[in-house]
Amino acid sequence: MKHIATIGFFDGVHKGHQFLFEHLRAEAAQRGVAPLIITFDTHPRAVLQADYVPQLLTTVEERKALLSKYGEVVVLPFAEVQPLTAGQFMQRLHDTYEVTTLLMGYDHQFGADRLTRPQDYRRIGAEHGIEVVSLQEYTEGEWHVSSTEIRAALLTGNIALTTELLGRLYSITGTVVHGKGIGHTIGFPTANIRPNDPHKILPMSGVYAARVNIPTMDQAQAFVNIDKNGLIEVYIPSFKGDLYGQMLKLHFEQFLREEKHFTSLEDLQQQIKADVDNILRRE
Repeated sequence: MKHIATIGFFDGVHKGHQFLFEHLRAEAAQRGVAPLIITFDTHPRAVLQADYVPQLLTTVEERKALLSKYGEVVVLPFAEVQPLTAGQFMQRLHDTYEVTTLLMGYDHQFGADRLTRPQDYRRIGAEHGIEVVSLQEYTEGEWHVSSTEIRAALLTGNIALTTELLGRLYSITGTVVHGKGIGHTIGFPTANIRPNDPHKILPMSGVYAARVNIPTMDQAQAFVNIDKNGLIEVYIPSFKGDLYGQMLKLHFEQFLREEKHFTSLEDLQQQIKADVDNILRRE
C-alpha cells in the first residue's frame, strides 16, 4: 500500500501537530493512499546530547495512542536513523513503507546533512521518488503552538493555556504507592502517585482540580497536590477503599492555589475543606 507520510517526535500531539495530521488525512484521501506517521522512541536531543534529560508531555505509549487516531504509526529507534542523510532516510521510507509523498511541517528538518531549505528536501525527495509538500505554521490566537510553549505553561501552573494548546486536558498516569498517611488522620485520605515515566513533566508545585480514571469507576472529581519535590497526592471525595498498586490517570482541569506551609494539621484540614467545597459547589 502506498503512503503519504509525515515525520517527527510529536511530543504532546498538540493542536499544531493535529493541524498537520488533519492535512495528512485530507491529502491521503485526495491521492488515494494511506496516511503514515513516523515517530521516534527517544527524544532526538537525548541521543544528540549525552547530558540532556527530556521533560516529556507524552510517553511513547501515549503518543502512539493519540497518533493512531490519524493513521498508521511507526516508531523508529532514533539512534538508528540519526546517522542517515535526508536522502538515505527518504530512500528507506520509499523502499520500506512505499512512501510516495512526504508532508513536512513548516519548520521541520531531518537528516545528518542538516538541510534547512524546503527546496533542498523537494529536490532530494524527487531523486528518491517522493514528492515533498510543505505546510504553513499553525497558530492559536497570539500563540505559536509548540511543545516548548506547553512545557512553559505547565511549569508556571497555567493549566488553562496548556489545555487550550493541547486541545485536551493534560494527563499523568501513575501507580498508587504508600505515603505518610497524614491524609487519613485529618479525614482526607490521599493516594500517592508515582508517575510511570520519570521523564514526564509535572505541573508547577501547587494544588489542582482534576479528573481521575479509577479501574472501578468512571472519571471522578479529584484534588491533586504536587509538592516542590514532585510528590503527587490525590484526594478523591467520591471514592472509599484501597487503591494501593492500582494505576490512576489524572487529567488536570484547573490550578487552584500555590502550595502552602501549615503550622497545624487543623489549618491544613480547613484549607483542604475550602478547596473541595469551592470546586464541588461549581458542579
